[in-house]
Amino acid sequence: MENLEKIKDQFAKLVEIMETLRGEHGCPWDKEQTHETLRQYLLEETYEVLELIDEERYDELKNELGDVLLQVIFHSQIAKEDGRFDIQVVLENINKKLIHRHPNVFSDTVIKTAEEQTVNWEKMKKKEDTNRSVIDGVPKQLPALLKAHRTQQKAATVGFDWQKVEQVWEKVEEELNELKNAIEEKNPKNIEDEFGDLLFTMVNLSRFIKVNPEDALRKSVEKFSTRFRRMEEEVENSNQSFENISLNEMDKIWEKIKSELR
Repeated sequence: MENLEKIKDQFAKLVEIMETLRGEHGCPWDKEQTHETLRQYLLEETYEVLELIDEERYDELKNELGDVLLQVIFHSQIAKEDGRFDIQVVLENINKKLIHRHPNVFSDTVIKTAEEQTVNWEKMKKKEDTNRSVIDGVPKQLPALLKAHRTQQKAATVGFDWQKVEQVWEKVEEELNELKNAIEEKNPKNIEDEFGDLLFTMVNLSRFIKVNPEDALRKSVEKFSTRFRRMEEEVENSNQSFENISLNEMDKIWEKIKSELR
């Protein structure tokens, strides 16, 4: 790699800058931060990267990826000061992990598809920790849709999964009918349970049709928000307000905006 030395230099410079910021004559704000106080910034920076990817604003991606990398360096510096580990250990561990879990690349194991690699990855993690459940390793703080998706993916690596999408559709219809019955019975707990089961089954469907449910819902929310703001503008420009127009009129404006934004 031609620019490897430049990469090394820039990485070392970033580590040095963070040490300076946390040092005796550093920045008061940076010096006050802890693993706990930085949690929100790691989450925010991650979602900013997702937003850029969703909107295909790739020219800006380099800046936000830098902000995510900064969080890694920041946490590593705090850990170093606490005597736990430093960025070198972080790099060593991830390098060892990538090599160990890709025997198809760095050894003679034959893996032909991404699905086979996913199964092999989970098998290797299980070997590394025999007390580990197959579905361990899904962060508790993940959004529920994404958590359901990852849990199902992990369970599927040992064969606990539907065989074809038609079976999932049948389960979706079954869960939908159970939700309808719970609503008719007016039992709040059952309604919540059945609604959750329906969402969980829809996540199963998303896996079979190769859609990430968290991404899909996030994009739908953004699409709705864009259309709704346009509708607010339409209503305001017509010298009306939501208080004095009918739902039927709102629907007409909504459909007009949908057509314009397609």
